[in-house]
Formats: sequence, structure tokens, C-alpha cells
Amino acid sequence: MSLDDAPIIAVGPKPDPDFDAAITAGGGVPGPLAQASALVWTDPNSALPQLPAGVRWVQLPLAGVEDFIGTDALAANKRVVFTSAAGAYAGTVAEQAIALLLAGVRGLWHRETEWDLPGAAARTHRLAGSTVAVVGAGGIGRELIPVLRALGVKVVAVNRSGAEVSDAVVVPADRIDEIWPEVDHVIVAAPSTPQTRALIDAEVLAQLKPHSWVINIARGALIDTDALVDALRRGTIAGAGLDVTDPEPLPPGHPLWSIPSAIITPHVANPPQHLRPALLERVEVNVRRFANGMEPLAVIDPARGY
Repeated sequence: MSLDDAPIIAVGPKPDPDFDAAITAGGGVPGPLAQASALVWTDPNSALPQLPAGVRWVQLPLAGVEDFIGTDALAANKRVVFTSAAGAYAGTVAEQAIALLLAGVRGLWHRETEWDLPGAAARTHRLAGSTVAVVGAGGIGRELIPVLRALGVKVVAVNRSGAEVSDAVVVPADRIDEIWPEVDHVIVAAPSTPQTRALIDAEVLAQLKPHSWVINIARGALIDTDALVDALRRGTIAGAGLDVTDPEPLPPGHPLWSIPSAIITPHVANPPQHLRPALLERVEVNVRRFANGMEPLAVIDPARGY
């Protein structure tokens, strides 16, 4: 492709030389939005601008796009392909999920204050031989499954389509209620949509086992927080590992802070120092695909919400 044929791609809301370099590496030409055929949007907290008629593709910065779905930008631009960063951050988020699950199952959530061998031993269990449900078998789920399998875990993967997933038993989302009594632990990795809000509620928690851990590295709204607090206090489940919460940030004095078996990390599964390089890599790949007439990765379906 000659430079004359290369697409002009804008970066917003502010200029950024690193993203300009990624665009160039992908075969595009950084340029002003008024002349661009695509836009790389780098700030999830800024609203998209009105898009010129020439824009055919917009790259969004996060995997979760619930804040963009339903906005005028997406609704009014049906001619434009919007892509998320789904899959770009899967490796680092999957590591956090595994760390939270192991910390729970192995009893690391309890801060020892004395050499209490019987008490510590009673809190320490094995992940090997258990069954773990991965709810949402997208990029993060696909990263999780081989690690879980290597740890001796049977994996039940829940996805929308019921399509086969390597090394896992697949259950389509419309049959998800069948899995709760059968699994030992749950990792929530599904997108946040109206259909998945409070997916893990009091009824679901009541069907899990007293030794079950629920891990959430997706969005806080997928778990009914009040129901979770009640289940943890009652001992209905063993614990929860939460990198995301509802509300978020979790305010001081919230009941979850006072429950020892609630492991809380402040939405750092994908910290900024890892997010930016991964997004730059995704931008380069998608610019290359766009410049060569290929569909970019992680195209958003507004009807599905991801």
C-alpha cells in the first residue's frame, strides 16, 4: 500500500504521539478528524464528538462499552463500525482472577495473627479436582481455561451461543440456571448488559456450596451486592474475590469492607501501566486490518451491548 492510499486516522480527545506511532506502524496516517476515515478514542471518560461523514470506523479504549452503548454517537452512526478493546487485556485480567480464586480457596484471605495450625489448615482447600464455572467465555475466559485446566480443574464455560470452547464443557447462556448446583466456584467474566445485571443474585447464591468462591473481574453490576453481603454473612458461600464492585468505588463503611472473606482489589486487574501498551498493540493491529479492507477485531453489536 502506498502512502497515498493509506487511510487517515485521527486520535482523540487529545493528541498522543504514542497512538500516532501505532497508527503509522499499522499502515495508517495520523491526521485531523475532519479529514479522517477512522478515529482512535483513548479516553473512556470523554464523550465521542460528532463524527464527520468520512469516518467509517471508531476504536474505543475499553473492553466494556456499556457507557457508550445507547449514546447518540453509536445510535446516530449506523454506517460506522465501532470496535471495543475486548480481548486486548485478557491476559492480565485472567491472572487477577486466578490470584483471587487461589487466595480464597487456599485460605490466604485470612490474616494470621498467631501460629494456629488447626485453624489455618481448616481454611486451606484444594482447587484441583473442583469444577469452576467461567461465565462469559470471551477473551478473558479463553485465557482462564487453560490455566484452570493446568491446575486440575474441570471447567464449565457459559457463552451466549453454546459454541464449542476448547477444554471446557459448554453451557449456553439460556441454560445457565442448570449449572449453579453442579459447580464449586464461579468466575464472572461476562459483559455488562441489561440482561446480565444482577446475574448472580440471592437465588443463585443459595444454590452454590458452602465452600464456593465467587470471583468477579467483569463489572460490579453483574452481582447483586446486597445478596452477596447476606450470603457471606450467613456462610451460604465461603467467600468472594472482587476486583469490581457495585457501587464503585466501594465507599468507606460499606459492609463488604468488614467481611474478612470478601477479598477486594480496587479495579486493578488491568492497571494503567498494562492497559496502555495493550491498547497501543490493539490499535496497530486494527489499523492494519482496516487499511487492508479487513474487519477489525472486536466489532461491537449495539443490540447485544458488547
